[in-house]
Order: sequence, then C-alpha cells, then structure tokens
Amino acid sequence: MFISKLSTALALTALASFATLARADQPPLVTPLMTKALADIPGKEVEMLLIEYPPDGVDPPHRHDAHGFIYVIEGTIIMQVKGGKRTVVRAGETFYEGPADVHLVGQNASRVLPAKFVAVLVKNAGVPAVLPPQ
Repeated sequence: MFISKLSTALALTALASFATLARADQPPLVTPLMTKALADIPGKEVEMLLIEYPPDGVDPPHRHDAHGFIYVIEGTIIMQVKGGKRTVVRAGETFYEGPADVHLVGQNASRVLPAKFVAVLVKNAGVPAVLPPQ
C-alpha cells in the first residue's frame, strides 16, 4: 500500500511539473479594455489593459513609452524596471512605470496559480502599448 501511494504521489508530482512547464512558454493574455483620447491633453490617450499571466508566466523585456499604472487584481506578480529593484506586487497593490523605464522583469510569482492585473497607460495617441526595449 505504501508503494502504491508513493507511486501515485510521484506520478501526480511529475504531471504537475509537466503541466507547469507546458504553461511557462505561454505569453500573457492581454485584453484591451478601453482606449480614450484625452481631449484636454492634445495628442495623448489612455489605454486600459487586462493582463493575465498563466502559472509561472513571464513577459519578455519591453517598454511602454507611457506612464503605466498597474493594479493587481488576483495573485502575485514580480516587476522590475532597469535600474530599479525587483518588486513583489500582491492582489490589491500597485506598481508604476515611467515613460523612460525599460521593463526587465514581469512575471507571475506562482508556479500553480494565475495572476491578473490591470494596466492603465497614459501615452501618445496611436503609439502601440508595448514596444521593444532600447
């Protein structure tokens, strides 16, 4: 009976590890929620995005050329901009990125639970929300 329970536990652990590895390559799911021109600030707009990281999910390095206001809805994420410290941001907490920041680390802190956050970007109108790092 001990061997059977041990075999089952090892099989479940292997399956969970495989499932985690399979999800780690998935990019975050980005859902545009709203884009609104700022009438009193010509040439500027606000873009609101919902970002969902799968378990163990990560973003490649990037930048926004925007003021980015992040609010974590679910889970825990790890953020870092060039020259800054790695920051752990939990559900109900916020993070800020400036227009000159290069986002080096954006990842789900959990290997088993998803993470969701809203990003509100104040940016130049018509410029993509995510740009390659420079």
